[in-house]
Amino acid sequence: MTTPDLIDVHPAWLPVEAFRAVGSRRTLVHGDGMLVDTLFDEVERACAANGGTVRRAADPHHGVPATAGGPDAARAQAAATPAQLVFALTATVPGPAPGFRGEAVRSADGDPVEAARAGLGATAVGALGAEGFAVTRQGEVTVVLAEEPAGLLYGLFEVVRRGEAAFGPPYPARVHRPAARRRMLDHWDNVDVHPVMGQVERGYAGGSIFWRDGRPRRDHARLRAYARLLAACGVNAVSVNNVNVHATEARLLTGRLDDVAEIADVLRPYGIRVHLSVTFAAPVVLDALPTADPLDDAVRAWWAETTRRVYARIPDFGGYVVKADSEGQPGPFSYGRDHADGANLLAEALAPHDGVVHWRAFVYDHRQDWRDRSTDRARAAHDHFAPLDGRFRDNVVVQVKHGPIDFQTREPVSPVIMAMSATRLAVEFQVTQEYTGQQRHVCYLAPSWSEVLRFGWGDEGRTVADVAVDGGGLVAVSNVGDDPFWTGHPLAQANLYAFGRLAWDPRLTPQAVLDEWIDLTFDPAATADPETLRRTLHEVMDDSWRSYERYSAPLGVGFMVRPSDHYGPDVDGYEYTSWGTYHFADRDGVGVDRTRATGTGFTGQYPPPWSQVYESTASCPDELVLFFHHVPYGHLLHSGRTVIQHIYDTHFDGVAEVAETRRRWTSLAGLVDAAVHARVGERLDEQLRCAQEWCDQVNAYFYRKSGVPDAQGRALH
Repeated sequence: MTTPDLIDVHPAWLPVEAFRAVGSRRTLVHGDGMLVDTLFDEVERACAANGGTVRRAADPHHGVPATAGGPDAARAQAAATPAQLVFALTATVPGPAPGFRGEAVRSADGDPVEAARAGLGATAVGALGAEGFAVTRQGEVTVVLAEEPAGLLYGLFEVVRRGEAAFGPPYPARVHRPAARRRMLDHWDNVDVHPVMGQVERGYAGGSIFWRDGRPRRDHARLRAYARLLAACGVNAVSVNNVNVHATEARLLTGRLDDVAEIADVLRPYGIRVHLSVTFAAPVVLDALPTADPLDDAVRAWWAETTRRVYARIPDFGGYVVKADSEGQPGPFSYGRDHADGANLLAEALAPHDGVVHWRAFVYDHRQDWRDRSTDRARAAHDHFAPLDGRFRDNVVVQVKHGPIDFQTREPVSPVIMAMSATRLAVEFQVTQEYTGQQRHVCYLAPSWSEVLRFGWGDEGRTVADVAVDGGGLVAVSNVGDDPFWTGHPLAQANLYAFGRLAWDPRLTPQAVLDEWIDLTFDPAATADPETLRRTLHEVMDDSWRSYERYSAPLGVGFMVRPSDHYGPDVDGYEYTSWGTYHFADRDGVGVDRTRATGTGFTGQYPPPWSQVYESTASCPDELVLFFHHVPYGHLLHSGRTVIQHIYDTHFDGVAEVAETRRRWTSLAGLVDAAVHARVGERLDEQLRCAQEWCDQVNAYFYRKSGVPDAQGRALH
């Protein structure tokens, strides 16, 4: 299963050059199974490009080929330590090959594989798990050990990430295990082209990589290349259709299941399980049952039999994703039932097959009366789900957006994450930049996600990352399409890479993840000045999320975007609509009163100390003050500036920062690929235009509302 190089798509973080260190060496692979075959093919391709060699090894201890059967093989497996799978790399070629004698991995100091296993210690070796691995350098041999094939494949990509650093002086075994069991991407892709949302809802990188005009795409080479990219950053699950399930998409569960199986066959060799978004009304829509009541015996039987057929066709199927009773999608409310009833129905059908249902907590009244200030969209998820804590089956994963509204540039952490200790939760991010520039603006989101993951509460200092690790993992909405650069904006690739890496290890810093992405994507050996390239990319990207925040909606108030497509400024665009996304600006002040004392009571959904911190303007962080409070324009922030002056200053500053970003990027001409340089340059031109529009409209709006001039005398329209 050799994946050909694709000449019509950017290689992202897996260019041929990234495999130079691996492909220039002699490599032995010991192990069996589809994922080990994938690893072997990857190394074989790398060796073909860089002059190395690779072969399947006999068992280094017993001389039994990995694929041999019979009693001897069984005894060999029983006698070996728990770390059964090995691949080892040694000296570059041509020249002598220390560490290799015949087909066994050896060194002058003995068997490096045995030394590696011994160096791990019994406890560590026995705890690598299904996807964990260890890397060590023993003598002149680099060894990767794993208990399962997936771990060995992830170990390969770790060696690729480290490059020549993996082959320096000897180092002890370093154990790597994913923090979260499930690291998942949701694709909001439509099988049919939707009349409003198109082929991909909230897609900013072209069409779907799965579907085209009602049918599966047949260019499997690109899909296989996508699987490689995901495995290389640690993603292991993908939902292949939109959570807003339309008529054609509903049939993927039954009459068009072969289409899903076709995708699963392509992703499987890289350890990626397929999930499917389904409509809660499927028994009615697909089989004309008179009801979809989750407590109806016929409905339960329908889901059990339908799910059995799914697993008969796709044995490693991951499970269902459900958006119910939200924004017009059907759900259990129609039958007087609650979300636990609905989720448990599907969980019961999935349980015999080790499947899970991801039940989204994005539930709110989207027909809100804008005149009624007591109704608060931010409260909705907690109001609906917190009372149900402890009622969900073990294979239900309640999928919670990281903030209480809708992937805004700045939101507080959703209180649902802190309120449901007896329920498995998955924390949901949005890689596709719906409200952060739509991949027309450079906006590196890892700093935002890292802040969320490290947010803590309670005496034990529990964090959002802890909830994801202990529960349902991390999920994100994908930003990939059929654009030649995958993500439209070449620098938006870093967001997809960063999500996978932070899902694997939330302790990683955004700067370290960006370093990895830069070194993989922009080959240091291929540029005349790699240090300038690295430094400039950090200058362009490190603070880009905060720059976007500065020139868009201020101080956590959110939205202020054009309702039709969520791109560009429209300060009052949502103010008198039914969507519950208001800023309540008037002549005296701006912001939403969500306090217990005088507002919607949303602050009371948080545990101490955050309920007290957010309740008072004296302690509420500046960046969230308008999310929690309606304050006068002259309100003094902790920064020492008034609210109105903060709005003016940050919007002017944001535009200046984008202009400087464009200048810095221009200076990289000749240091990066010409096509990449041109595409990013075009996007930065648009970003500067849009940032100026944000600045002019927001500043003019608040100047006209407040009548307060800019303290620095800058022009306001």
